Amino acid sequence: MRYREFGATGVEVSALGFGCMRLPVIDGNGDNIDDEKAIALVRHAIDNGVNYLDTAYFYHGGNSESFVGKVIKDGYRNLVYLATKLPLGEINCEEDVERIFNTQLERLGVDSIDFYLLHAVNNDSWDNKVVKFDVLSKLEKFKEQGKIKHIGFSFHDDLWVFKKVIDAYDGFEFCQIQFNYIDTDYQAGIEGLEYAASKGMGIFVMEPLKGGILAGKMPDEVEQVFRNANPNKSNADWALEWVLNNRNVTCILSGMN
Repeated sequence: MRYREFGATGVEVSALGFGCMRLPVIDGNGDNIDDEKAIALVRHAIDNGVNYLDTAYFYHGGNSESFVGKVIKDGYRNLVYLATKLPLGEINCEEDVERIFNTQLERLGVDSIDFYLLHAVNNDSWDNKVVKFDVLSKLEKFKEQGKIKHIGFSFHDDLWVFKKVIDAYDGFEFCQIQFNYIDTDYQAGIEGLEYAASKGMGIFVMEPLKGGILAGKMPDEVEQVFRNANPNKSNADWALEWVLNNRNVTCILSGMN
C-alpha cells in the first residue's frame, strides 16, 4: 500500500480509502448490510494496508456508521482513521448539530472522529444551514474537546461556490470532491482541486471510477491512449492511477464490494 502525507499534520493516509456506501447487502436491500461478508471485506482491506474508512449518517439507510462501529472492534480502531459527515439537510436549529454528532459517536462506538465533514455542501446548504446555524463554531468546540481531529467538507456544486466556501473559513483542513478522468471540469474539477491544494488543504477524491462506470467500457479515444501505454492494466487500474498521478491528491475513495 502507498501512503500520502495529509498536509502538514504528520498523518499518513493510505492512497486508497474504503468508502462504506456500497457494501454487500442481503436480498438486494440496500439498508440491510450483510455483516458477515462486509466485515470480512473491510477487515481484509485494513489487513492489507488501507487505513482510511469513509462513512456518513445516511449511508445504507443510516446503518453504515453502526456497521463501521462493528468493523473497528477487536483492535481495528487503532489501525484506521475514521471519517464521517454531518448531514446538513437534517440541521433545522443549532441544537441539531450536537444531537446528531452525539448520535454518530454512539453509532460508531468511539469517543472521537478523526475526519469530520460537512456533507454535500452546496450554495444553499452553506448559506441556509452552515452559516445560519453557526455550525462551524460548534465543530470547533468539538475539536477543542478532542472529539474531532480534522474538519473538512464534501462538495457538490459549481466551482465558484467551492471557492466561496474555502475562502469563507480558514479552518478547513481538507475537502472531498468528485474527480476522475471524465469529470475534470465537473463541479470543483481540476481548477478547484488546485485551488484547495494552494491553501494547504488535503484533497480526498470520491467517484474515481465514476460510480463504477470507468471500470467498464472506456471511451475509444481514452482506451487507445491507455492501451498503447500498457495493454495489461485493467480499466479500473488505469482510472485509479490517473487520479493518483496528481500530486495534490491525498487519498482516493472507492465504494468497494
